[in-house]
Amino acid sequence: MLSEAEVQAWTPRKYGNKERSAPSLETVLWLAADKLRGSMDAAEYKHVVLGLVFLRHTSEAFERRHAVLLAEAANPESDLYVKDEASRSYVAEERDEYSSEGIFWVPQEARWSFIASKARLPEIGEVIDGAMVALERENPSLTGVLPKDYARPALDKRRLGEMVDLIGNIGQDDAEGKGKRGDLIGWAYEYFLGRFASAEGKRGGEFYTPAPVVRLLVEMLQPFKGRIYDPCCGSGGMFVQSEKFLESHGGKLGDISVYGQEMNATTWKLAKMNLAIRHIENNLGPTHADTFHQDLHPDLKADFILANPPFNISDWGGEHLKDDKRWKYGIPPTGNANYAWIQHMVAHLSPKGKAGFVLANGSMSSNSGGEGEIRKALIEADLVDCIVALPGQLFFTTQIPVCLWFLSRKKKFPRETLFVDARKLGRMENRTLKTLDDADIEKIAKTYHAWQEDSEDYNNEPGFCFSATIEEMEKQGFVLTPGRYVGAAEEEVDENAEPFDAKMQRLAGKLTEQFAKSDQLEATIQENLRRMGYAK
Repeated sequence: MLSEAEVQAWTPRKYGNKERSAPSLETVLWLAADKLRGSMDAAEYKHVVLGLVFLRHTSEAFERRHAVLLAEAANPESDLYVKDEASRSYVAEERDEYSSEGIFWVPQEARWSFIASKARLPEIGEVIDGAMVALERENPSLTGVLPKDYARPALDKRRLGEMVDLIGNIGQDDAEGKGKRGDLIGWAYEYFLGRFASAEGKRGGEFYTPAPVVRLLVEMLQPFKGRIYDPCCGSGGMFVQSEKFLESHGGKLGDISVYGQEMNATTWKLAKMNLAIRHIENNLGPTHADTFHQDLHPDLKADFILANPPFNISDWGGEHLKDDKRWKYGIPPTGNANYAWIQHMVAHLSPKGKAGFVLANGSMSSNSGGEGEIRKALIEADLVDCIVALPGQLFFTTQIPVCLWFLSRKKKFPRETLFVDARKLGRMENRTLKTLDDADIEKIAKTYHAWQEDSEDYNNEPGFCFSATIEEMEKQGFVLTPGRYVGAAEEEVDENAEPFDAKMQRLAGKLTEQFAKSDQLEATIQENLRRMGYAK
């Protein structure tokens, strides 16, 4: 485990208005994982740590169910009751009693208590590899998913044993208020995904979308019920956040069906483990596969699509898909996959389906390779519901700003699109990374829903939001950059600091403007009265 000196060396920092003088659970977990790294980079030891978290979770879920079954077998009021005490263990080992609850069958050699008992032995690597093999053997849905390279010489076995101890203690004395122990393991997996993505930098963005961006997508789409699809699902964050949304709004996980696809083999495994920890039933296909060239869900019509496709991919093989039936609005350029992703998602939308996804800012205005014509066709087909411009530095993959697209097959306001310029929102979390706080997410999502509901709470706000018609978009050459529509925010002037001459000139200009508006209004009134026969 971490030494006392290592724990105490942690530097206190502020969380909101609170000064933390002791290391948080997050800090201890990360420091321990960082010790394990040795000569490996984050991309390698990520799988070591996440595999252990998964093993701990499956074992704990099994053992909780095992205890319940033993209790029921001893209860005369239960259907599982047996008089013979020696036979009760057989009842508790009945496989169907686990699978019916969505719990993996865990053989003895894969149970955490067995693994933990071997943590200090030199052969702990072989013990963990054996546990992974046994778990896959007994649960076909996990075949080829779990990491099985813990015995390799490059992995320090003493530190590996320390990591087993640490993960075994997650939730034992938690003071962070993360919730039930079962939830805490899910939180640990999610926490490690984010930290590893940050440590890997650009490569980390291949499997992880920052949680605030995912939350914003989910809060705007509100996937309460139906089929949810992510054609480039990474580690499954869109699905996990959808589950959290359902829970927070009193919904049931069974109300949604999860479909996804991922091209990267190791990332596909991360997603399978992530969803298994959350008990989210899913169809990610039998293996990893290229969405464009091997669509694993060709007949799927989704009610909600959430995605963060890789930005501006140039080698996506578009030259082999010129006649693809998905390109209803135009053939996407072979040098950029952005509009291929858009049209792939449109092709998978149900008649009432909605999609929300992240794209590079260039997608809003580019005319190269026919992209402008495809965008025009999408707008004229009245599919574009909302565009949100996000601030820069939100992503590990890029420092440039990105945008969110929202498409709908059945818009509440036909021939109108909401534009939101959120570039001024967010705060710097560290020197290089910005984040969106709860208030930022709420502001954007509330604006969108107020607009959709035609609520009195919605008004065009200069510098932030504007509802534009297709005709107005046509005047802008079908460019979807929000800044073209929302205009500039009204500047606040510090009257005490403003020079007298400048202040008089500004006020005189405003007065002249008001007089002009008054004259124009008076002329309009008189003209209307004249037409109605009430004035000369």
